[in-house]
Amino acid sequence: MGEAAEFLVGELITQAQGAGAAQVQVQIESHTSQPVQFEANRLKSIERTESQTLALWVWRGGQPGVAVASGAVSPAQLVAKALAVADLRPSEPVWLQPGGVRAFAEVQPAIAPPELIPWGQGMIDRIRRDFPEVLCQGGLSWEASQTRLVNSEGLDYTYRTTALEVGMACEWVRGEDFLAVAEQTRTPAPFDPEPLVTRLCQALTWAKHNRPIPPGRWPVLLTAKAADLLWEPLQSALNGRQVLEGASPWAHRRGERVAHPRLTCRQEPQIPWHGCPFDDEGILTQAFTLIDQGVLTRFYTDQYTATQWGEPSSGNGFRPGLTRAPFPSLVNWWVQPGDLSDPELLRRLDTGLLVDQVLGGGADISGDFAVNVDLGYWVQGGQVQGRVKDTMIAGNVYDILQGDMVFGSEAHWQDGSFTPGIIIDQITITSKA
Repeated sequence: MGEAAEFLVGELITQAQGAGAAQVQVQIESHTSQPVQFEANRLKSIERTESQTLALWVWRGGQPGVAVASGAVSPAQLVAKALAVADLRPSEPVWLQPGGVRAFAEVQPAIAPPELIPWGQGMIDRIRRDFPEVLCQGGLSWEASQTRLVNSEGLDYTYRTTALEVGMACEWVRGEDFLAVAEQTRTPAPFDPEPLVTRLCQALTWAKHNRPIPPGRWPVLLTAKAADLLWEPLQSALNGRQVLEGASPWAHRRGERVAHPRLTCRQEPQIPWHGCPFDDEGILTQAFTLIDQGVLTRFYTDQYTATQWGEPSSGNGFRPGLTRAPFPSLVNWWVQPGDLSDPELLRRLDTGLLVDQVLGGGADISGDFAVNVDLGYWVQGGQVQGRVKDTMIAGNVYDILQGDMVFGSEAHWQDGSFTPGIIIDQITITSKA
């Protein structure tokens, strides 16, 4: 952000205060994307997009108002809109943080499309060397983002980050049988495509043959891609707002054992290329343990929730949208890996179901789920026998946590979670013959 943006921020705060706002906050989100897209095994498009969105929050007499703009901004008009909204709202407590000027950055030189194209085409060629019938689509995109948070109490925080986002999907049609396999990653440059390609080729190899599931109750191995089935309800149960409102089943269980002793979960917001140094309330994020060897140690909070408990915020107050009030949200759910490699995990499973992708919504805060297996394999004697079809798994996450859990050593990023593969029981498998 240059001198024009600097002038705009100062002008917004000055004009808002001159119009009667006691507190003012400005949040600016800027993003540049350079995606290279592939479809049907060949280059489809090269694009470049830029966006900038500004949100002005004001409080007059404790009444909050907000106005959002993109592109050219008139300070006077934006202030007038925000104050007009404030006149319609009831008053609320105001928590603006002092903090001075701080700049955080994880930045690398930009990667231009001429460098991205060979990586993408190389991945496709490598996959189709072994699987010529497969159609590949996906892309690589160089992403640059900046967040700036400024308020009338003197806080001025900026965070700049760049990263390469890569995603590739393979579609394989064999008669009436359709298979879709996908992998994605977010990484700094230089990018090594081999691990991603290896995972895709492994999935395609395992899916060459279809195998039925024998009747009975079997253990399940969730890969990192499928493990979010467990983590989403846990994250909701650990959300301080859900606890405050009595919606969390763990509301009164701090300090108690809630899971198998092998389970340890933390927030790790400082992990490079996946982190976030401050929340939308201007509080620095921090690393902390939520579940320690099965014992619930703490919840995560925004300022509103923490104030109700008479404790400081954990730095997890993020706005679901720039016009929305902050709500507790985690930064990087980190699950402690175990000691078994992926091949050792398969041997430990011995006989059971390996689940890599699921369809449909997962469990809500109640923990109940019933989902279709989009991509799964039957394992016998520690060896993958083939792909399963028309299969569903169901259970309750909190019951699963009480059963045996075995964690692999090879963890991967899946959206905002860093998790290994996990063997679980206490799960129901249904499959058509």
